[in-house]
Amino acid sequence: MSGNAKRSWEVEALKGLLLIYILLGLLIAGVNFGWAPKADEQTQAVILRVWQIYENEFKTLLILVCSLLTLRITGKKHFPRLRRYNLIGLLCAAIVVHIAAPLIAGNPDLYFVGMPLPWSTGGLRLAVESSAFYQAQSAHWGARSIEMTLVFFAAIHVIVFPGTFLLGRRWQCSTLCLFNGFASEVFEPAFPLFGTRKTAGRKFLRTFAVLRWFVLAVSILLTLVWIVILIFGIRPAAMPLLETFETYKYLALELLAAMFLWCTFAGRGYCYYCPLGTVLSWIGRLVDQKIITDKSSCIGCGKCDSVCPMSIPIREKALKGEEVVDSRCVGCGHCVDACPVHTLGYSTRFLARIGRV
Repeated sequence: MSGNAKRSWEVEALKGLLLIYILLGLLIAGVNFGWAPKADEQTQAVILRVWQIYENEFKTLLILVCSLLTLRITGKKHFPRLRRYNLIGLLCAAIVVHIAAPLIAGNPDLYFVGMPLPWSTGGLRLAVESSAFYQAQSAHWGARSIEMTLVFFAAIHVIVFPGTFLLGRRWQCSTLCLFNGFASEVFEPAFPLFGTRKTAGRKFLRTFAVLRWFVLAVSILLTLVWIVILIFGIRPAAMPLLETFETYKYLALELLAAMFLWCTFAGRGYCYYCPLGTVLSWIGRLVDQKIITDKSSCIGCGKCDSVCPMSIPIREKALKGEEVVDSRCVGCGHCVDACPVHTLGYSTRFLARIGRV
């Protein structure tokens, strides 16, 4: 079998696994949110267990298998150093969040609080005993499990935000994120699932810039509302409506939108408007996150632009030896790995200080 044939088989295998992941996600989510609430307790328990296996064991195994396939594909022409670090980090994160921590906490639904504020208010809702989320979790796993889950939720913030002050947005968005970050890395050669790879045009970028600020505003507002509810111990009459709104927000703007973009555009589609990513990009500015372009001399091949999942124009800066600073940069390092003359490097103030760029 020729190298090209083998590459084609590996890419097709990735596309097949991505399709299976999407279809299973849509099917199980539909059953879990649509049929389960009306089913008897035994049926609900079976549906819940299937959902947990999909989110935990299946997802972890998928990250392992697809990471190996992606490394075989991308490693044929160059050594993908930063991408390798990404995949190792994501696999370790999956083992902790989806396997080890649920066993310790006694809560297979731990992933519901696996992202920091303002991405999800799950942890805040879990701390409010009158919320439907608390009631459901308490009924399934008990008070001790909820306490352990809240400790985990607090720990996520301690890990993500200080780490971002050292390593920039790369730390969460390309090494730890188990919502969209993992998919964008482990399935990268398979995107888009249908059609050919596209570069975001100005109209797309303008539209998603508006969507970015809208989603951030909604997420911050929800966070503040739940903080007020938690601090003052109030139970507003609209609380059930608020929780229903958050459920549909997750299904529409996060889950379904991300999967649609995987099918039609790119793996990082959701990252264009992720509210947590926006907040972390502000920290990235503070810590001088950037792509340096003067480690050698740019030859203008444009490979950096072609592999950037966030449509950042790197080549024009590299030709001048200027730094690339962009709030969309997730620090994935694909441009650094792809550069044939090794003129690019990912840097923050901390990385520059320790000589790792």
